[in-house]
Amino acid sequence: MNELENLRREIDKVDKEIVASFEKRMETVLKIAKYKEKNNIEIFNQAREIEVLKKNILRLKNKRFEKSTERFLNKLMEISRDIQKEHLSDDRGRFFVMEKLDKEPSPVKPSPVNIRVGYQGEPGSFSEEALTQYFKGNVSTHNVREFEDVFEALKKDKIDYGVLPIENSSTGGISEVYDLLRKYGFYIIGERCIKVQHNLAAMKNTKFHEIQEVYSHPQAFKQCGEFFKDYPNIRLIPYKNTAISAKYIGKEQSRSKAAVCSEKAAQLYDLEIIRGDINCNKSNYTRFIIIGKNLTIDNDCNKISIVTTTSHTPGALYKILGFFAKNNLNMMKIESRPIIGRSWEYFFYIDFSGNLNNNSVKQSIEDIEKSSSYFQLLGNYKEHSV
Repeated sequence: MNELENLRREIDKVDKEIVASFEKRMETVLKIAKYKEKNNIEIFNQAREIEVLKKNILRLKNKRFEKSTERFLNKLMEISRDIQKEHLSDDRGRFFVMEKLDKEPSPVKPSPVNIRVGYQGEPGSFSEEALTQYFKGNVSTHNVREFEDVFEALKKDKIDYGVLPIENSSTGGISEVYDLLRKYGFYIIGERCIKVQHNLAAMKNTKFHEIQEVYSHPQAFKQCGEFFKDYPNIRLIPYKNTAISAKYIGKEQSRSKAAVCSEKAAQLYDLEIIRGDINCNKSNYTRFIIIGKNLTIDNDCNKISIVTTTSHTPGALYKILGFFAKNNLNMMKIESRPIIGRSWEYFFYIDFSGNLNNNSVKQSIEDIEKSSSYFQLLGNYKEHSV
């Protein structure tokens, strides 16, 4: 028993050190929370958490404890986030995200005068078509190469709004855009659904049998998969955008090359449609979102988008989803994205019906936020039906 008592005393000593270190860490966490509040920085920083995990696991002398240490650190960081969220609540217990809703929102419909709008791709792209249909006015358009370039341009005030594809009715969500929404913290202020009809376009007077290579966006190839199955000798070469592909073919002037693109892009870059309407799903739509820096709400807004994570415990997600049934809210979509560095844990992107001017909807959002390890309101906007 003497040996056991000695070991227990050693454990007690270590526990005392752990509690003191824990208290010191949480006091520092509160200082970080105040800094984030002052500088409007989101609580969750994925890159930082990965860095903490890697750095501390490397410090282990006994490598058999690696997985246990990872679980311990993940839980510690989860508690730290909860502490920060508690700090960001006011005396009434309302959360910081909800406090934003009490401020006067901007009108949801932007005026077309002197508005600068960015999109990824080239003129003739479906993104440009969504932009034109949504804004309808004489706006200034700015096209960029990458999805993230749209976010960067908005961040640096080079544009006022951005237009981005978020999901397709045939191939599902566009994961990169979901991740960028969470990373930059901008808001969805509107959406537009565009019917996507893909065409095989090439130099004028090109014969179908001459085509050896086809260029387009990977999503377009997926949407036209059934068509290309019958032509295994044609090489499918992924490209940035359907319109950029059409522009490239127009420059190349090669009978052996073609593009999958819209009718508008084919006309714009002086191409001839060799095969029309080649997408498998004849009811093929892409949903585009319009993003801005400010949360915008009016009485016409009927769709809400959020992103949340839950603790990695049984029933945690079920509890959050239960709020939708409890408050009679129609959940329209849920999309999961993995949390890098935390195996089998996910961000959940959820769309549901509602208007944040409604007190019961506000209460539902607050309940969901309180039950989340991480929560971000992505926007409240008017749904576009097709």
